[in-house]
Amino acid sequence: MTETQTLLASEKIGRLMRRYAMPCVISLLVGALYNIVDQLFIANASYLGSYGNAANTVVFPLTVVALAAAVCIGDGACAFISILLGEGQPERARRVFGAAILMAVIVGVALGALYLVFLEPLVTVFGGRVSNETFRLSKEYFFWIALGVPFYVFGQAMNPVIRADGSPRYAMASTLLGAVVNIVLDPVFIFAFHWGMAGAAAATVLGQLVTAALAVRYLFRLKSVKLERASFTLQKKTVSRILSLGLCSFLSQISLVAAMAAINNMIRRCGALDPVFGQEAYAQIPMAVIGIVMKFFQIVISVVVGLAAGCIPIVGFNVGAGRPDRVRSLFTRLLLCEAAVGVVALLIAEAFPRTLIGAFGAANEGAYYTAFAVKSFRVYLCTVVFACINKAAFIFLQAMGKAFASTALSMLREVVFGVGFALLLPVFLGLDGVLWSMPASDILTAVASAIVIVSTYRELDKTPPRLP
Repeated sequence: MTETQTLLASEKIGRLMRRYAMPCVISLLVGALYNIVDQLFIANASYLGSYGNAANTVVFPLTVVALAAAVCIGDGACAFISILLGEGQPERARRVFGAAILMAVIVGVALGALYLVFLEPLVTVFGGRVSNETFRLSKEYFFWIALGVPFYVFGQAMNPVIRADGSPRYAMASTLLGAVVNIVLDPVFIFAFHWGMAGAAAATVLGQLVTAALAVRYLFRLKSVKLERASFTLQKKTVSRILSLGLCSFLSQISLVAAMAAINNMIRRCGALDPVFGQEAYAQIPMAVIGIVMKFFQIVISVVVGLAAGCIPIVGFNVGAGRPDRVRSLFTRLLLCEAAVGVVALLIAEAFPRTLIGAFGAANEGAYYTAFAVKSFRVYLCTVVFACINKAAFIFLQAMGKAFASTALSMLREVVFGVGFALLLPVFLGLDGVLWSMPASDILTAVASAIVIVSTYRELDKTPPRLP
């Protein structure tokens, strides 16, 4: 066994969680900051304001599509590599490393090209035509973001792969440095150079380029295997297994895009019928506000997913090594941590909504904006504790190799409930229906998750440890 494998097999579960999960949390938080930082500076630029906020909200789902492709490859490869290393199969693990690298490059380039070709239709689908100014700014922002998609996909896909190799801190540092570049350049490009949405996007792309470059650097010094030319092949069985293990991560992101598309279009439709937001001067407010609420939720989910995804190498290795006792202990600790994150997020959203919206330029807006924003935070996030536990269960099952159960729960939450309620409730409740769609989805999903969690515990209790 290598030093990393010995650590995964014998170190205390609490210490392993701190070693692997915390760098992953920081990495995902920093990744989330790319779009959030853009919106913070955009919102506080007087010449962009809520129109720029709305444009950022329009483009945000399209960045999530790129992230979905990246985490499908990265998380799937991470889980597969960890299981193979636990089973003592480094040769097969080497082929998974090579396949993941090739897949990230191919998918990133292809997706970036598609974005550039279908730029206007995509902006329209995600609600960009809520106003003429929002449409113009959305196109400007999206063009530059599309140019950086290959770098973004590669960097985000390699992050979990680097963690699987036993270097969670390097994965964290590469993402952190890219975000620092973005944070430093955003105010320069937006306020000093007055480049507007193009400046915000350019700062983001340059940060993504730095992260991708650092990932390339690491691949030349992997710990667990040594890459060779023969490693870079796309064998059907390897690709299929990566995609099946990464499918839950993909669906949790891509279905969020479907829900956001439904939400954005229902906001546009219901807003047009609202006595206040049906006026041209206020039409962009609901979309801008929902975008801010979702940015806060993204921060919370980054912590949740980071805790769970950081545990993937630990879970995968111990499943492969036949240690159900360690897997059960880790599952319990994870669920408790995720519930605590949800409680903290709930208290912040319910008690300090004005402070949260203030960071996104609320001082430049009117009373209608503030009132709708406060209501949105308190309603949309009232069941965030359930959302956190649900997401943790999806990812943990994925790490155990239970691709079907993980995918089924994720589809139930994000597509059946997430899209379904986003389309159905506004028919009866108008804009309020958009806000209540998330609580309704999370409560019903929590019931299904509870059943699967109990079943998983029983299975782990009945599985005898494998003797060394």
